[in-house]
Amino acid sequence: MTKQPLLKLGTRRSPLALAQAEEARARLCAAHGWDSNAVELVPVEASGDKIQDRPLAEIGGKALWTKELDIWLGNGEIDASVHSLKDVETIRPDAFTLIAILPRADKRDRLIGAASLADLPKGAVIGTSAPRRAAQALHQRPDCKVVTFRGNVATRLAKLEAGEADATFLAAAGLLRLGQKNVGVALEPEDWLPAPAQGAIAVECRADDVRTRELLSVLNHAPSHAEVMAERALLLALGGNCHSPIAVRCDFADGELSMRAALFSPAGQERVEGEARFAAGDPDAPARLAADLLQRASSGITSVFSGS
Repeated sequence: MTKQPLLKLGTRRSPLALAQAEEARARLCAAHGWDSNAVELVPVEASGDKIQDRPLAEIGGKALWTKELDIWLGNGEIDASVHSLKDVETIRPDAFTLIAILPRADKRDRLIGAASLADLPKGAVIGTSAPRRAAQALHQRPDCKVVTFRGNVATRLAKLEAGEADATFLAAAGLLRLGQKNVGVALEPEDWLPAPAQGAIAVECRADDVRTRELLSVLNHAPSHAEVMAERALLLALGGNCHSPIAVRCDFADGELSMRAALFSPAGQERVEGEARFAAGDPDAPARLAADLLQRASSGITSVFSGS
C-alpha cells in the first residue's frame, strides 16, 4: 500500500518553478528527517506560462502566476504553494499567509549577449518584458530599442540565439537554480538594481491551517524574510504594479537593513533614487522612503505609480 504524503506542495510547471519546489522539498525533508516521498510536488500550468506573446501587464499582471495555485490551495487540493516571490502580488488574500522565505540566492540580474550595456552596438535591440529592466536599460542606453521577450529561461535564451534581440536579462538566482550560473555577466548593484524580492523562494499556506504552518515554519530564513518583506512594503507604499519601473535592493547585516531604490519613467529618461537604513522589521521605514521618492519624482515617473 502506497504511503500518503505528509504534505502536498503546489508549484508552477516550468523548469525553474519545479527546481524551486524541489529545493523547498529537500530543505523541508532535511529539517524534519523525512524521506523525500513524504512531500509530494503537485505541478499546475499557470496562465502566465500559457500566454507568451504579450507583456504580463497587458494580460492580468502577476496574478497570472498565482491564480491556479490559489484555487487549489483554497480548495485544500494542496497544503502549500511554492512561489518565486518577485512574481507574487503585493497584496495577497487574507486566507493565505507567506509562512516561509527560503535563504535568498543571488539578487542580481545577468546580462546575456554582451560584456556590458556599454559594449552593445549603437541601436542594439534588447529583449525584455519587464518595465524595470527596460527603463534601466534605456536610461543607460537611450539609443537602444526594447522588444518584448517572454517565456521561461530556455525560451528566452533560444530567442536570443535566433537573433530576435542582441541582448537580454535573466535573474542570476534562476540561472543558478537551473545549473547555468556562468551564463551572461552579473550586473552589480552600483549600476543596476534588481526587482523587489528577486532571488527569494516563498512558501505560502492557508492562514488557518495550524498543522501546515508549524511544519513549514522551519524553512523560514529570518534575514531573507526581513529583506523581502521590506522590499514588498516599499512596493506597496509606492502603489507599484506591473507597469511601474521600480528597482530595489535590501541587504541585512547586524540586525539592520540597508535599502536602495530607484524609480524610472517608462522609457527611462527620468530617474529618482533614494537610500535608507533601518532596523529589521521596522514597518514604517519603507513607506517613509517611498514617500520621499514620490515627493522628489517628476510627473513622468509618478504617473505610473498609483500611490502618487
